Amino acid sequence: MMKYESRYSVHPADAKRYDTEQLREHFLVEKVFEDDDICLTYSHEDRYITGGARPVYNTLELQPIDPLKADYFLERRELGVINVGGKGIVIADGQVYNLGFKEALYLGRGIKDVSFKSIDSSNPASFYLNSTPAHKTYPTKLITLEEAEKVELGSPETSNHRIINKLLVNSVVETCQLQMGMTELKSGSVWNTMPGHVHDRRMEVYFYFELPKDQAVCHFMGQKEESRHIWMHNEQAVISPVWSMHSGAGTSNYTFIWGMAGENLDYDDMDKFAITELK
Repeated sequence: MMKYESRYSVHPADAKRYDTEQLREHFLVEKVFEDDDICLTYSHEDRYITGGARPVYNTLELQPIDPLKADYFLERRELGVINVGGKGIVIADGQVYNLGFKEALYLGRGIKDVSFKSIDSSNPASFYLNSTPAHKTYPTKLITLEEAEKVELGSPETSNHRIINKLLVNSVVETCQLQMGMTELKSGSVWNTMPGHVHDRRMEVYFYFELPKDQAVCHFMGQKEESRHIWMHNEQAVISPVWSMHSGAGTSNYTFIWGMAGENLDYDDMDKFAITELK
């Protein structure tokens, strides 16, 4: 099965008037994974699609959803896949790719048949998916965590000691506009992306996981002069428009996957602001 929902773009002046329920309705993706389903959220922010495929007993086929008006899902799109569960297999036009925990796969425009399956139904794979429009075709590439470009930032003193794993970025793999990576917080650290930033050239989606069941992340969004927050739990995602900062603090350390799309492929293209500017 495949399920999807659509989210329309939001103006920052409108978002200022949203209550908690409205903020969650427009920006939070509460259900990324369902057993033996593919669940997708189609955002009109840069036509970004985020979602998940969790094959337990069945092989799941990626079908085109209605907003694409396409004969197959990747007819005019590219796809990033990161496995956050047990060992699994992605089959792309007959080619088999084995993905272990925290391994990534890039699939370029024009691949007609994509399907997902797990090696062990008692420990199913959980394929986190991000997709963006693509103007040309780039080769398929599998990237292990060891092959990621790594950056260590923060410190225990500021509670934001973290490792950034750049997986699907232009220094590792060629893409049209999709960029994805994974940030792992060290034990005792809770802040991600702090000091904060926005980037008017790119929107972003965060997916939080490896968060203990009884813990939560307070995700901050909005403009720095008038910030908002959304409380999030394990395996949930949140959409960040170009005008919104994106940062979070957890009641425990955790891991999150970031995905971006927009004007350029420069990871460091950020409009940074000081912590003291937050209101």
